[in-house]
Amino acid sequence: MRAEAEKNIDHLLQQGLLWRGREAAALADRAVLPSGFSRLDEIMGGGWPRASLAEILSDGPGLSLLLPALASLSRQSRWLAWVDAPWLPYAPALAARGVDVSRVLLIRGRDADQGLWAAEQALRSGNCAVVMLWPGKISMARARRLQLAAEEGDCLGVLFRPRRALSQASMAALRLEVKPREERLEIQVHKRPGGWGGRRLVL
Repeated sequence: MRAEAEKNIDHLLQQGLLWRGREAAALADRAVLPSGFSRLDEIMGGGWPRASLAEILSDGPGLSLLLPALASLSRQSRWLAWVDAPWLPYAPALAARGVDVSRVLLIRGRDADQGLWAAEQALRSGNCAVVMLWPGKISMARARRLQLAAEEGDCLGVLFRPRRALSQASMAALRLEVKPREERLEIQVHKRPGGWGGRRLVL
């Protein structure tokens, strides 16, 4: 009976549906990167969590939420890594948003496993400010490895996944669901560091 209860609690923790008070101070002190959208920062707990994984769950748009942060990070001496992006980033559009495209690093794996391996190495290296990855599927064990690599490399890792992945447990510290709404984006926080999810806004 106790083992079953502990299993259920672990599942709720992985889903971000439970919050452990003893983690509050550590999470509150964790550095964040402002998103460039003050209202988004407010519902995310201050911004994108550094040295952590974040998920953007969307069936379409989503990268635009990261562009101000990418512009800021590109002024560092570290890389902005794109791993297995489904399209080639359009350099003039990135430059128009303030991203130094000379800091963009494109990585293409031969298959999904090699892409995940490359993302893990990039996260851990310390040479990347952000690693963005478009995985088809990812196991909890592999996601845990990515989270540990992000912590070791002091790197923001961002997974772009379809909205149907919301039903799956996640190691990400931050989970955002993004849906188009007329000419804007509706964003809902399903999980965030140091607090509850459930908040939403339209940008």
